[in-house]
Amino acid sequence: MSLFRDDGIVLRTQKLGEADRIITLLTRGHGRVRAVARGVRRTKSKFGARLEPFSHVDVQFFARGSELIGRGLPLCTQSETIAPYGGGIVTDYARYTAGTAMLETAERFTDHEGEPAVQQYLLLVGALRTLSRGEHAPHLVLDAFLLRSLAVNGYAPTFSDCAKCGMPGPNRFFSVASGGSVCVDCRVPGSVVPSPQTLELLGALLTGDWETADSCEPRHVREGSGLVSAYLHWHMERGLRSLRYVEK
Repeated sequence: MSLFRDDGIVLRTQKLGEADRIITLLTRGHGRVRAVARGVRRTKSKFGARLEPFSHVDVQFFARGSELIGRGLPLCTQSETIAPYGGGIVTDYARYTAGTAMLETAERFTDHEGEPAVQQYLLLVGALRTLSRGEHAPHLVLDAFLLRSLAVNGYAPTFSDCAKCGMPGPNRFFSVASGGSVCVDCRVPGSVVPSPQTLELLGALLTGDWETADSCEPRHVREGSGLVSAYLHWHMERGLRSLRYVEK
């Protein structure tokens, strides 16, 4: 029997029995973890209020073995709030839908429990902090998070140089299957011709150039979101359920 302590973001919760919940978290040191939190659905439980989606928490786990991830689910025995990001997210529809898509993305990119995913964890913490503060439009924060999540998981798109031959950009064509922008010689069937401003926007979101991203016209933002969604769908092999509800 062992105790483990880690900090993480609550991704989702599921009912278990009459008063318990299964809590899914993305943690700093152990990646994605599912744990049982007993009695948190009782009305007098202060513990349960800390374990809601979007919450950044410091959690103590109790596991029946030397490893946190074993045959059975560990118990979540203690929780302290680090940052209640949900308070600035759940009261606004655009922020809530964007945040929900972020949580689903983080869970999908960490499909093996117990494997550390520090970059994905840090990306999620930063994105939720930005979203909860309302520093930028929610759909821009979401697209930036999706692009950077793809990048840290080995699927970084290119929005300037050719993804196939490396020809310096800007290049006119964009191919999801090829990995982003492609030159005229590397163009493949199914390539699209987005506006140069859209590709500039996506490059800005990927690199964190918020001055450029915030000043982009709505039509280019919508076109960019479509490309991000298509690129994500291609590499995940199926789309995000929550993405359809995001306001553009």
